[in-house]
Amino acid sequence: MKDGPDIARIAALIGDPARANMLMALMEGGALTATELAQIAGVTPQTASAHQARLAEGGLIRQRKQGRHRYAELASPQVAAVLQALMGLAAASGHLRQRPGPRDADLRRARICYDHLAGEMGTQMFDALLARGHLIRRDEELDLSEEGAAFAREFLGSDPEPQSRAPLCRECLDWSERRSHLAGRLGRAMLARMIALGWARRVEDSRVICFTGEGERQFQALFSS
Repeated sequence: MKDGPDIARIAALIGDPARANMLMALMEGGALTATELAQIAGVTPQTASAHQARLAEGGLIRQRKQGRHRYAELASPQVAAVLQALMGLAAASGHLRQRPGPRDADLRRARICYDHLAGEMGTQMFDALLARGHLIRRDEELDLSEEGAAFAREFLGSDPEPQSRAPLCRECLDWSERRSHLAGRLGRAMLARMIALGWARRVEDSRVICFTGEGERQFQALFSS
């Protein structure tokens, strides 16, 4: 065996259908118990606990105990980015587990991708920021221009999480649009600000982000082409 990262081990962890369903559920950005993950994966709680242990050992999730319950969540935004990229590859290759229907329209329009805005509105925001020169590419990396930094400060009221070591701006492949949307500290802060302003809300027990009529108008005013 050649030296280097063992991608086969990670692929095997993700490739099990039950574990894949668990990871997709955790893409909503929340923490779930073994019982909740068992229901999602269609396995017994004991089997779900065994799957959680393997995912934790592989660095894909982290577990924490609170009271009588032990919760699982994705280990990092990097794990979410890998899962999102695989979703994009599966969608582009035609590997869909179900045919899109009316219920998927809201997911295609606006949804949460771990902690940032995805779907049609997510890619629209990314394209607008790029077209206006607020986002720029430097040596294949994404960054804010001076104008972009001023825009972000004005919209957010402060710099986006200046103490965090996470990337400020990152492209994330949108599985339904098959184009990029904005992740990183800025993407997370932009969605949080829209929710704080009352433009949008997270639909309970769903990844859908629902914009109000006024929120949609304000969003279009900022990010229309």
